[in-house]
Amino acid sequence: MSTHRFTPLSSSQETQGISEGDRTDLSLAAYDYTLPPERIAQNPVVPRDSARLMVVDSDNRQTHQHFHDLPDLLRPGDLLVLNNTRVIPARLYGRKPGGAAVEILLLEEQTPLKWLALVKPGKRLKPGAQIHFGPHSDCPALIATVLAADPSTGGRILEFSIPSNQSLETLIEQLGQVPLPPYITDSQAQPDQYQTVYASQLGAVAAPTAGLHFTPALFNRLSAKGIEQTYLTLHVGVGTFRPVETENILQHTMHGEWIDVSPDTVDKIQQTQRQGGRVIAVGTTVTRALEGAAQKGALEPYRGKTDLFIYPGYRWRVIDGLITNFHLPGSSLLMLVSALVGRQRLMDLYDIAIAHQYRFYSFGDAMLILPKTKSETESRQGGDFRPTP
Repeated sequence: MSTHRFTPLSSSQETQGISEGDRTDLSLAAYDYTLPPERIAQNPVVPRDSARLMVVDSDNRQTHQHFHDLPDLLRPGDLLVLNNTRVIPARLYGRKPGGAAVEILLLEEQTPLKWLALVKPGKRLKPGAQIHFGPHSDCPALIATVLAADPSTGGRILEFSIPSNQSLETLIEQLGQVPLPPYITDSQAQPDQYQTVYASQLGAVAAPTAGLHFTPALFNRLSAKGIEQTYLTLHVGVGTFRPVETENILQHTMHGEWIDVSPDTVDKIQQTQRQGGRVIAVGTTVTRALEGAAQKGALEPYRGKTDLFIYPGYRWRVIDGLITNFHLPGSSLLMLVSALVGRQRLMDLYDIAIAHQYRFYSFGDAMLILPKTKSETESRQGGDFRPTP
């Protein structure tokens, strides 16, 4: 059975007793690397599970496999935890009543008709301004009114007006587009290729990309080997993809994201641990959800928001291993993975991946980090957990 000890520190304690190497881990510049542009995957591979997989199973060894090899890399009794969120068509194009073009990216539902969104050009849209959507500007299918600015994201709070016989969800499906990340500039991918095959809970504005590699056939092979699966929900939003901009990463503030870790999922994880199996998180979003739901020191069912920020030195409570893609320089995701294997080790692995021509980012290849490589530097608490109900 896995044991996970957690001793939080106050913010005044976070930098006491930290070595120079640890201080480097707290510097944004330490998470920079140079990626040749051609290493950024513009399209997914077909079939999905033919993506390459770097397997990291010790402090000094890694092997090069393919994702379809996963059943042979895990053990009977291991448990994969996956994020079943589904990406909404969150990018909408509209116009101001005077005709000027406006682009919005929905970020987070606040009430059934009120959303936080990124808006271009935002500076010209003051409270009270309207945006019309639909093919007929004189008779818009959907109208959004700017209520206020949101300083934490630079976005706007929008309130939508809809016809009495329509739902906002239906209109967004009709008028919106599934948003691809800005570094994907030349893609022929179909919208369903930016969804996992098990996506079921609408609400994300970006895909949990580690899960894009799974196929129904691969799930069948995993089950046949006695490797179980369970699901949770984290609606991927600005908390996941917002860049870290403070040179001291302790000053970074994570935006909260909504999670749902059900009693059934908690039971399955605890049963796996009792029986000696390993809990393998499929993606950084699953990692944040599970560790966030363990806010009292042990995993519990949880529905609400978490703004957990994981960085080197974090003491793990739930997960034993991780499947993840290759992440952007300076991102909170890179810091989370560094907390699992060590920052310098991860930077070395990224150099190896570049030399071996791995594909990076959302449509790219993956990495499997197995428990033997989990960082042992747990002398201090390196995560900052600020749960919000």
